[in-house]
Amino acid sequence: MSIAAEKVAEVMALPEQDRAYLARQLIASLDDAVDADAEEQWNEVIDRRSREMSEGRTDTGSEEEVIREIRAKLNARHQAP
Repeated sequence: MSIAAEKVAEVMALPEQDRAYLARQLIASLDDAVDADAEEQWNEVIDRRSREMSEGRTDTGSEEEVIREIRAKLNARHQAP
């Protein structure tokens, strides 16, 4: 199925707030499969990581270091072709 270019142009001409609302609605319509165990799985990961941190088994950096690393990774992505 193809969306006519006219419809796409019409939607793109909407104000930003309306486009954002439409985008949220479209994404929600695609999210039919809800993982019932997701919250439990995330809690297990959080508990495991917390234990590793308390036991000194992970190398945690300062907030500044973490932010610097994230920015560097994002910049590298933006510069990649």
